[in-house]
Amino acid sequence: MQTCAIPPHGNASSLGTVLITASLLIGLPLLGAFSAGLPLGDYLEFPPLTRYITPAAFSWPVFLSMAAFVLLVVGPMLYRVVATGRSMAATPTLSRRLPWWGWLGLLWLAVAWFLAWNRFDWFAPLQRHTFTPLWLGYMVVINALTFKRIGSCLMLERPWYLLTLFVASALFWWYFEFLNRFVQNWHYSGIGEFTPGEYLLFGTLSFSTVLPAIVSTRDLLATVPRLAAGLDNFVRLRIPNPCQFASIALIVAAIALANISRWPNYLFPMLWMAPLLILVGVQTLRGETHVLRGVAVGNWQSIWLAALAALACGFVWELWNWNSLAKWQYAVPFVHRFRLFEMPLLGYAGYLPFGIECIAAAELLRRRQ
Repeated sequence: MQTCAIPPHGNASSLGTVLITASLLIGLPLLGAFSAGLPLGDYLEFPPLTRYITPAAFSWPVFLSMAAFVLLVVGPMLYRVVATGRSMAATPTLSRRLPWWGWLGLLWLAVAWFLAWNRFDWFAPLQRHTFTPLWLGYMVVINALTFKRIGSCLMLERPWYLLTLFVASALFWWYFEFLNRFVQNWHYSGIGEFTPGEYLLFGTLSFSTVLPAIVSTRDLLATVPRLAAGLDNFVRLRIPNPCQFASIALIVAAIALANISRWPNYLFPMLWMAPLLILVGVQTLRGETHVLRGVAVGNWQSIWLAALAALACGFVWELWNWNSLAKWQYAVPFVHRFRLFEMPLLGYAGYLPFGIECIAAAELLRRRQ
């Protein structure tokens, strides 16, 4: 494979990539809104309460086209996994019981879930803050299940890395909150009384759980070989000129982000696609390894597990959000129908590239340690 550049060494490489990527991801939407003469104050409002974008009505042609695209991308991999998994022998795992701290996590999770979905007068001051306890319990349980299967887990083997994931996760999801201001695909209810300081604090605590949850879930799914069976030797996606391809991907993503405020009803899918294209494009041009590297040799397992982990977490996110007091609600153009909890069914497809972005961010952080 062609190399675009000689990569910088060590932390300088990752730091440079982060700075370049962040500048593009933050600057392009603002620059586009400014050049279109749109009020930047709308996109920088904090807390973000004002609704100023009207989503397009449901459209069967758009819904069916997007569903067909998702099936075209996911279908062959899913078929490969199912077909190969049927012929696989069961993989032996360590004969371990769930550790004591896993049972404690289950108890914590059960109590947090019970409190989140009920309304007790004595709990009223804390009723809006059940998201973080739920996900802390989830992560403990997921790590315990991973430990039960293979005798190790992220929480025990790399605790400092896990802690840094919490910090990075808060910044990571705050960016998507920022980008959502240009499309307004979701908004929050039950937070109207928060001051800007409270919104920043409680939002940061909640957002800090995203990356640790998806990385921990990916690690658990990786212990079940049948979930990615056959994808280690799948289609080889060889790109003759990766530098040129990366440049094109960067240009397409940059144009989309710069115009997302002009045409939010048409470019909203790029909220999930553009960050990945820009990060991988920058990494490719700088001669660095990236999250899509395996597809060149036919290994799709890592991105499949990343997408699957985000989809699994997404289902739980939407489930717990459904009956919580402080919650998010959706307004997705063209496809807002057939809801599963608050999320329209086709909206779950957004979790697939989001999972790959999460693992890309986690790998970038891991290389800096």
